[in-house]
Amino acid sequence: MYRLLGAAIRRAIPGESYGGQRRRSHQQAKWPLGHGWVGGLGLGLGLALGAKLVSELRGASPSSSSGAPRPDELAPGELLTPALVQLPRQPPAPPHPPASERYARAIESSRDLLHRIKDEVGAPGIVVGVSVDGKEVWSEGLGYADVENRVPCKPETVMRIASISKSLTMVAIAKLWEEGRLDLDIPVQKYVPEFPEKEYEGEKVSVTTRLLISHLSGIRHYEKDMKKVKEEKAYKALKMMKETMEFNQDKDLKEIGGKSNEKNDIAKVKIEQDSEGKGRNSKPGKKKNDFEQDELYLKEKFENSIESLRLFKNDPLFFKPGSQFLYSTFGYSLLAAVIERASGQKFLDYMQKIFHDLDMVTTVQEENEPMIYNRARFYVYNKKGRLVNTPYVDNSYKWAGGGFLSTVGDLLKFGNAMLYGYQIGMIKNLNEKLLPGYLKPETMVMIWTPVPNTEMSWDREGKYAMAWGVVEKKQKYGSCRQQRHYASHTGGAVGASSVLLILPEDLEVETSDNRMAIPPRGVIVTIICNMQSVGLNSTALKIALEFDKDKSD
Repeated sequence: MYRLLGAAIRRAIPGESYGGQRRRSHQQAKWPLGHGWVGGLGLGLGLALGAKLVSELRGASPSSSSGAPRPDELAPGELLTPALVQLPRQPPAPPHPPASERYARAIESSRDLLHRIKDEVGAPGIVVGVSVDGKEVWSEGLGYADVENRVPCKPETVMRIASISKSLTMVAIAKLWEEGRLDLDIPVQKYVPEFPEKEYEGEKVSVTTRLLISHLSGIRHYEKDMKKVKEEKAYKALKMMKETMEFNQDKDLKEIGGKSNEKNDIAKVKIEQDSEGKGRNSKPGKKKNDFEQDELYLKEKFENSIESLRLFKNDPLFFKPGSQFLYSTFGYSLLAAVIERASGQKFLDYMQKIFHDLDMVTTVQEENEPMIYNRARFYVYNKKGRLVNTPYVDNSYKWAGGGFLSTVGDLLKFGNAMLYGYQIGMIKNLNEKLLPGYLKPETMVMIWTPVPNTEMSWDREGKYAMAWGVVEKKQKYGSCRQQRHYASHTGGAVGASSVLLILPEDLEVETSDNRMAIPPRGVIVTIICNMQSVGLNSTALKIALEFDKDKSD
């Protein structure tokens, strides 16, 4: 049968001799490629497949129904034609799709969300960057970096990153601590004697580097009026207690079928009476927000970190160090001075070395004079609701706490360096030797461990750690909401808002699975905007979860 098939194919292909040798003939010139040759080949394939089908229907053995002749069945000089070669049963696996295709759904969804946020707050421009497992998969600019000159935002646009600067400063502190040149738990006066020793309510107290990092030192923020700050904190505590009590009361009512809990009722009435007795002055309505504080708009240039201390060093502490959380950018101005003395270098020089190591080539301190390519302009709405340029400010008094410029690309690099250092300690027994992280695993664990008595203003479910806000993994009920573990920091400056959020992949501690991919494993999202007072943390978290979903799928 196979001889008949071979002969049929040879007769269908012009120019093929019976002996298997190709010959040039007048007939060959008359058969164009794709007509007679392909037709003959198709005939051969059809006959072969038909023979295979008949053989299988008759219950032939696999060896006798392979669809291809054995070498001993071929006639002398007969060639094994391609038409009779059995094709592989499974095609090769398709290659990995490019990131733009793999995360197309997440990109489209996130872009739509950012357009909505941009329109809602009236922001001139927004830039977003996303990386997955250490690779940048999406970066895009929406709107304008410069409205007057119609310069669009793009991934290379440079903007104020505001308080994300605190997370950068933390790397400098951590490096000095790892090297044994900085003690986190001794009074800062050892490094900066220019900062006077402090008392609180007649008692001598110590301000340490660790307390400064987590905003527990008692040093003020931009609001100078201690009374207003304390009233605001008391009002917030009272409000939270009232909400908690109402929640507990509702829970008790459900449990007892609608009957009131007498103790809860009495306590609730007492709180309401106390609140009414204090009157309107107990509410923080008269306290200025940060953007109404004069110090935020300083135009004076400070030559070094020590000089900037005169803005606040003689002010009293608002609280006993370690007792309460009070977010303070001035505390990071003091940390910059500590870094200078511990390192023996100027703060900006030491930070530039770190930026160089992290390959953050576009991250610099904000200064008015230098030419900084792709720098955006910054905007605010005036009392009439018109978009205007923000006033000139000099941020030299707060380099460490909010004075750096950067791009989404650089912030993604920074985030991945932190995530790598955090996860490298969780992976053991890998055949491939991995490079160490920029910071040691135990250092990153310390940095991302929530600190007691702190608050995370941009997510009430979290706590402040060491220059990062951290939300821990938690799930109360089965088949219900699962709170993901993540670390982030937001920023707000004159004419600018920002966020950097890291959503680590949930790795088992000290896993020995050699097949696991090399860290960093997780999603990092950063957003920068040239408009102040734009809350971006929840948006960044939604975007991170969208990309995490596509990654899992």
